[in-house]
Amino acid sequence: MTIRVVAFGGGHGLSASLRALRRCAPELDLDITAVVTVGDDGGSSGRLRAERGGLPPGDLRQALVALAGDHPATRRSAGLFQHRFAEVAAAGRGDGLAGHAVGNLLLCGLMELLGDPVAALEHAGAMLGAVGRVLPMSRQPVDIEARVRGADPGRPDEVCTVRGQHQVAVTTGRVESLRLTPQAPAACAEAVAAIGTADWLIFGPGSWYTSVLPHLLVPQLAAAILASPARRLVTLNLAAEKETLGLSVADHLAALRWYLPELTVDFVLADAKAVGDPEPVHGAAESLGARLVLAPVAVDDGTPRHDPAALGAALVPVLGADR
Repeated sequence: MTIRVVAFGGGHGLSASLRALRRCAPELDLDITAVVTVGDDGGSSGRLRAERGGLPPGDLRQALVALAGDHPATRRSAGLFQHRFAEVAAAGRGDGLAGHAVGNLLLCGLMELLGDPVAALEHAGAMLGAVGRVLPMSRQPVDIEARVRGADPGRPDEVCTVRGQHQVAVTTGRVESLRLTPQAPAACAEAVAAIGTADWLIFGPGSWYTSVLPHLLVPQLAAAILASPARRLVTLNLAAEKETLGLSVADHLAALRWYLPELTVDFVLADAKAVGDPEPVHGAAESLGARLVLAPVAVDDGTPRHDPAALGAALVPVLGADR
């Protein structure tokens, strides 16, 4: 029986989750849908968003590449999508392509050509032989704002507003609250439909404030998540990022409840080494109605990155469990 999975996130965290799901897709017969944040305003995506308008393509590109098929031609195409133009020194003129990923330019072209980001992503997915579907959380780009305490190290108690996904991601202060502009963006209808028919909803890993929590701030997505009969899994990060310095592993779970008070979760998956003392995390998981599952899901080199094979192996018994 096919198991329909919807994974929420953006950037490297969602990419790791999708690569892991691909690993266990044949064993469990998974139907994978990725729902991706659309708030990126840094790097190549930020430049294209400012110059061309439309959705920032970078996180969408990474999700597509994570789901790319295994045929040699599609692997080569995935490599092309990820290829980033280097700076070319040319006297007297700038290099407009420098820093852009080919896949970002291709997605922008498809969005302009087809007039719809979902159609563009379906076409790009077909080009890559994608084992799954990639959808934006909204067809309109959003801006992320955070109220941050201590963003200025010289004024540790001062609270200020930090604007833009990139600035929130690199802030050295403590994020106290998060909001989107516009405050109630329309959800992608196809994403809402996928949530309604899903067997599993997966949140994380990823940058908590800029990749995971924004989905809960889109009213139609939040309503669909609460109404969905699907079971819910939260995969925790292996280390705090700049935006979550000072936030414990248990605090990450509490933040989900803060932004969506009625949210309940079935399982929380974490790496035992990253968790440290499991008791606070057990308590935070139980407060969401969840069972904590500890498994070795990190790469072996000591860096805080999920290993797709290990994460996939940990997901199989969870996603394949009977209710």
